[in-house]
Amino acid sequence: MNNPLLKLSQRIGYTFKDESLLKLALTHRSKGGLNNERLEFLGDSIVNFVAAEALFHKFPDAKEGKLSRLRAGLVRGTTLAELGRDFDLGEFLVLGSGELKSGGFNRESILADAVEAIIGAIFLDSDFNEVKKHVLNWYGDRITSLNVDDIVKDSKTRLQEYMQKAQNRLPKYDVIEVFGQAHDQKFKVACHIEKLPEVTIGIGSSRRLAEQSAAEKALKALGAE
Repeated sequence: MNNPLLKLSQRIGYTFKDESLLKLALTHRSKGGLNNERLEFLGDSIVNFVAAEALFHKFPDAKEGKLSRLRAGLVRGTTLAELGRDFDLGEFLVLGSGELKSGGFNRESILADAVEAIIGAIFLDSDFNEVKKHVLNWYGDRITSLNVDDIVKDSKTRLQEYMQKAQNRLPKYDVIEVFGQAHDQKFKVACHIEKLPEVTIGIGSSRRLAEQSAAEKALKALGAE
């Protein structure tokens, strides 16, 4: 009777007709070939659309740029990982031995990917209206309390706008190294700024995250933070 998946179903508010979909959604690629990457791909598209539609109706006078930035804040890895932690999702993840030893059950990128995979799994197990209802319920106050002026721009956007305002050339990003095991790769990215004597280096579990890290360091070096 002590079914951990039933426990998780209660937390997310959805009971799967096909429980194997939930099991797959919780299985990280470090465990082997049958993993949650395809479900993650599907869930990513769904959460982006649900967030976009919610913002479209909530802010009828907002321009596309502001809506895009608001959506980016809702669907970024940090926010998705927060949702995962709301469910204590880490205790249900199925990880390979390497990820288990390195604390992958609490890693932001793994939690975020699993949330997207669960969204994809719910869609396959039901329909779009059902998954939309649950996604909106999970986000709750994160959407209802949003103000159109409460836009938190990411580091790359802020750096680009800073350079444009100063009429300088835009930053240039180069991947200088990819390292680590196949299931836990890290990217090292250099951010080139004309006004800085040295490049700033960012490291992350994806190229995007590494670029954000490098951009944040460039902003600090420029005194723009």
